[in-house]
Amino acid sequence: MAISYRPPRLLIIPGLHDSGPAHWQTWLQHQYRDSRRVVQRDFSSPDLERWADRIQSTLDNAGGEWIAVAHSFGVLALVRHLAENPSSPIREALLVAPADPEKFGIAELLPHRRLPVPSTLISSQNDPWMSAVSASRWAVRWGSHLSNLGAVGHINAESGFGPLPLAKRWVEAAKAQAAREHRPAHASFSEWSFAV
Repeated sequence: MAISYRPPRLLIIPGLHDSGPAHWQTWLQHQYRDSRRVVQRDFSSPDLERWADRIQSTLDNAGGEWIAVAHSFGVLALVRHLAENPSSPIREALLVAPADPEKFGIAELLPHRRLPVPSTLISSQNDPWMSAVSASRWAVRWGSHLSNLGAVGHINAESGFGPLPLAKRWVEAAKAQAAREHRPAHASFSEWSFAV
């Protein structure tokens, strides 16, 4: 009996104050009916442990595999979750405009080694929440592919990012990669139909 393949779903992890209706994360979430958003109990209180725990409880209630797209402080919560949960059902992560952990005094609580899943870090040359140099340093520590978009601010609605096609292309590529990895190496006899 063939096991049906279920592609990974999209997990949206917003930063401080959530991602409002004009934010690219909200736009991206609306592109995928089966996506889910991590909703913090208090989006105005950046508590790394509580935020990372909230990611885990969201996953516990959902099942299946996920690809995660995080923004700002949500990035820090996600990398903390991944470091603390090496068997997390998250298979790939997009880390957009991370907040600088030094601003919150939590750098020592974050992993200083390669993340257990493939990741891409998208940064900005003039992000007020994290310098390009710091973004590059964290990308190296986490083993993330780094892409700097130039002088585009914090990559949020206030800096002009409603739709973010780059994020959607990344999601599609991650889903396609997952499908390739789950494709059987060869068809079994039960999958063949024979003309009589």
